[in-house]
Amino acid sequence: MNAPAALRRRWIPTRTVPRALWRAASAHPSITLGALLMLAVALVAIAGPLVFPGDPWDMAGPPMLWPGDDPAYPLGTDFMGRDLATGVAAGARVSLLIGLVSTVLAASLGITVGALGGYFGGRVDTTLMRLTEVFQTVPKFVLAVVLVAIFKPSVTTVVVAIGVVSWPATARLVRAEFLSLRGREFVLAAESIGMSHLRIIITQILPNALPPVIAMATLTVATAIQTEASLAFLGLGDPNVMSWGTIIGGGREQVADAWYICGLPGFAIVLTVLAFNLIGDGLNDALNPHLRQRRS
Repeated sequence: MNAPAALRRRWIPTRTVPRALWRAASAHPSITLGALLMLAVALVAIAGPLVFPGDPWDMAGPPMLWPGDDPAYPLGTDFMGRDLATGVAAGARVSLLIGLVSTVLAASLGITVGALGGYFGGRVDTTLMRLTEVFQTVPKFVLAVVLVAIFKPSVTTVVVAIGVVSWPATARLVRAEFLSLRGREFVLAAESIGMSHLRIIITQILPNALPPVIAMATLTVATAIQTEASLAFLGLGDPNVMSWGTIIGGGREQVADAWYICGLPGFAIVLTVLAFNLIGDGLNDALNPHLRQRRS
């Protein structure tokens, strides 16, 4: 078999990735349900400033108004009179931003480490995997707390901290995919025509390794949103932005008398995490042939 023919065969699975994702969404109701829930959260984040244009930090009305007591404050107010609807909408933007950006950072680090280790093997693989194990032995949330506490709490610090503690799982997954694909004929054909290592990694192997990485990325977003809310609850979030964790942390002392202050942003977190988990589980089920065989 000549090299160009082998390379042409290589592109068959990568062209079908979008089609496979569409088939997965059609065949797995969990993906559709998760996408609808995620769309609802995204609409709240996007339309929030239009429907609730006020500053979430402003004392807009009487304190401790329950949801439904005053039509001007549909979700009520907290103990300082801040509009919870405005706060929840602002928190949706912050949580989605931090969750998505930190996941991109974690995926970039994980793909880089996993691809280099899986492709080159030997000492490179051993060194990178030992580094990965070091990060995995430290509890992720504890490491995130330490990183945020060392530097000034801000959105950037939180994003970097969550991204730094979240990449090892992606690195191990990408490494396993690269080890599986490294000896395939299309890779050998690319080497035989003189392709550089970097070009082989980016254009030949990585596209074939992406489907499981996409499935893991959705689960990473859910974990990142939970981590950000936990950091904000502890007072380690950006003091200049309103997040769901900040609202919960501020209302924890009134939880016995006004549970809705913690309950509404808590429900928003559950809904968002559930959406990404449903999508991730559905994609993993659809794109992982070994998992499909075990369930069939």
